[in-house]
Amino acid sequence: MDPRYSVGIDLGTTNSAMAEVDLAVEPAGPGEPLPAPMPVEVPQLIAPGETAPRELLPSFIYLPPAHEKLGDFVVGAFARDRGAQVPSRLVSSSKSWLAFRGEQLLPAGAEKDVPRITPREAAARILGQLRDAWEAAHAHEGVKLADQAVTLTVPASFDAVARELTVAAAADAGLGKLTLLEEPQAALYAWVESAGEQWRAQVRPADVILVVDVGGGTSDFSLIQVGEDDGRLSLTRVAVGDHILLGGDNVDLALAHLVGEKLKAQGVKLDAWQFSALTHACRKAKETGETALAIPGRGSGLVGGTVRAEIATDELRRAVDAFFPEVELSAVPLAQRRAGLTTLGLPYAQDPAVTRHLAAFLRRAPQYRPTAILFNGGVFKDARLQERLGGLVDRWMGQKLKRLQPASLDLSVALGAAYSGLARRGLGIRIRGGTARAYYVGVESAAPAVPGFAPPVRAVCLAPFGMEEGSAVDLPGLEVGAVVGETASFRFFASSARRDDLAGTVVDDLDELEELPAIETTLPANDDAAAGEVIPVHLRSHVTEVGTLEMQLVGEGRAWKLEFSVRQA
Repeated sequence: MDPRYSVGIDLGTTNSAMAEVDLAVEPAGPGEPLPAPMPVEVPQLIAPGETAPRELLPSFIYLPPAHEKLGDFVVGAFARDRGAQVPSRLVSSSKSWLAFRGEQLLPAGAEKDVPRITPREAAARILGQLRDAWEAAHAHEGVKLADQAVTLTVPASFDAVARELTVAAAADAGLGKLTLLEEPQAALYAWVESAGEQWRAQVRPADVILVVDVGGGTSDFSLIQVGEDDGRLSLTRVAVGDHILLGGDNVDLALAHLVGEKLKAQGVKLDAWQFSALTHACRKAKETGETALAIPGRGSGLVGGTVRAEIATDELRRAVDAFFPEVELSAVPLAQRRAGLTTLGLPYAQDPAVTRHLAAFLRRAPQYRPTAILFNGGVFKDARLQERLGGLVDRWMGQKLKRLQPASLDLSVALGAAYSGLARRGLGIRIRGGTARAYYVGVESAAPAVPGFAPPVRAVCLAPFGMEEGSAVDLPGLEVGAVVGETASFRFFASSARRDDLAGTVVDDLDELEELPAIETTLPANDDAAAGEVIPVHLRSHVTEVGTLEMQLVGEGRAWKLEFSVRQA
């Protein structure tokens, strides 16, 4: 059965959102606009016994004790607010845990009596809440979300393992069939949809669009090139940045520390949960410009009264601007000397300057000089900040970049993901991406044994950067040997920096590459080859339509296949 709706899901670090477009609605006529994606509100607990629909679902999970009678867990606004008071029962940033420590039990460091869950389970519970909301909104139609064209967004910087864990979490939530889409691409899709036919007048062939996405927990950068295909404009993603744990939450925390120090000077010391409440108040101040803050009181000294504080407008601006300092294009992110021992947590960015991370990203792809810029993420609700960062990039590039107006700083990713379902059906402009990295397999050199030294390993490029889904490539000129009949380890590598490698390119310096989890397997032997024998094979790689990279080892009259996921949109 064909899907009725294209549904976009933004599984965010701090907030998640959902949008849809009805695929059955046809344009009114030739040249008329396509149906517009619309947000889907998500009912959620906002106070004990009180549920309300919201466009954003905070990506927080609260694991309540039995006496609170809230069930096994709560997702959303109340989970965020209640969890700020009981942080040992709050699961947050589960999306980032997927990327870096997928096996970690959350909440990290919780007491023994607190149930803990994996990042995959956390993501599945958030997606389950979104699934239930969508199906409730369509209860009169009797349709299931699993039967729709679902597009789930991920950071462009997510590696193959993080993408696979995200897909697994979606399957746990009953969404076994979906497409992954990079978040900056989704934001650009939303801009294309909101601009209508005017988008073709705002950019030209050879333009390069810089997408700067600073969300609650991460900063994500992409470059998308405008081209021409049979006389029509086309879009191709040509570069992606690293996964940087630095975002709006850092700004909120900086503001909270500033206000906390002012209160301390007045003889008022906040406890841990009051500081969490202050952080939430600072988030609102940052987004609304309000300067008066109210923090719930605790302890006999305050007689349960509210602590009131104020943050001046210039203090608010200085705190935010500190994350976006004026730097040169040559600036590099600062690295601090680490302590010998640390808690097991996320690898947060050591340098809080978003601009230094952005400069480093642009230097890695000097052949693509941006001519337009699109902002995404709640941090940029401050229009002054957009102009500040845009002006800095103007100076770096020696020209004024075109400013593309975002569809919605909070909802663009979900709206764009829903629109991409139309694009995949030939009803809108499609952004071509292919693999976001180049992928390699390790080939061990035959060498005499030397005590204390392993045989050298070279990496052979299986899939170049941007290899399109559905394409395949043979490497017949590279003959290697495969061990059959016994368990062997296959090493895989990736690189987002080596964009010019072709299939078959050999890399001797493995330090230039990021190693991925190895695959251990046994290639079956047959009558022609004994266990442990090495037989000659050549390599063939194939990126499937759903983004799975397959490597085939082709020998005389037979072939073996290995696969791992590099899913893209």
